[in-house]
Amino acid sequence: MTRTLVLIRHAEAESWAPSDVERALTPAGTEMAGALGRWLRGRGVVPDTALVSGALRTRQTWAALSAEAGWQLAPTHDDGLYTAGPDTALDLVRYADPDAATLLVLGHNPTVHFLAQVLSDGTGDPALTESLTIGFPPASVAVLEFDVEWARVSEGYGRLTAVRPGC
Repeated sequence: MTRTLVLIRHAEAESWAPSDVERALTPAGTEMAGALGRWLRGRGVVPDTALVSGALRTRQTWAALSAEAGWQLAPTHDDGLYTAGPDTALDLVRYADPDAATLLVLGHNPTVHFLAQVLSDGTGDPALTESLTIGFPPASVAVLEFDVEWARVSEGYGRLTAVRPGC
């Protein structure tokens, strides 16, 4: 079974809050998240499992994008994803439900950007790979496909099939 991993950086957030984890989306960020949901719906992306950082901005991004995508899925909020580095985030991917065909991970930079870069096997469209080199601004998404089970996902195993740079 081909598995699809959707890596998303949260949409634009306010620059200040009592704590970083409490930073909310800006009005423009809410619009970005909605546009991202419409883009994912247009590509036929429907996650079986969604792992969302516990930070306010990621939870709000999920709410806006899932509403626009038409998903009814309840995500798993993971406070550890907020501070996760690439190795920890990759471990979370590896521990995903083995029956899930499409896994969505909604988190923070630099982790999600780094994962998109290192998981790609380099055989996809060169323009997509190049687009990852210019950054991963808020509301960016990378979609990769794997021919291995989640537990075996590793660096260089995924084919980059889509990238949508955020704003």
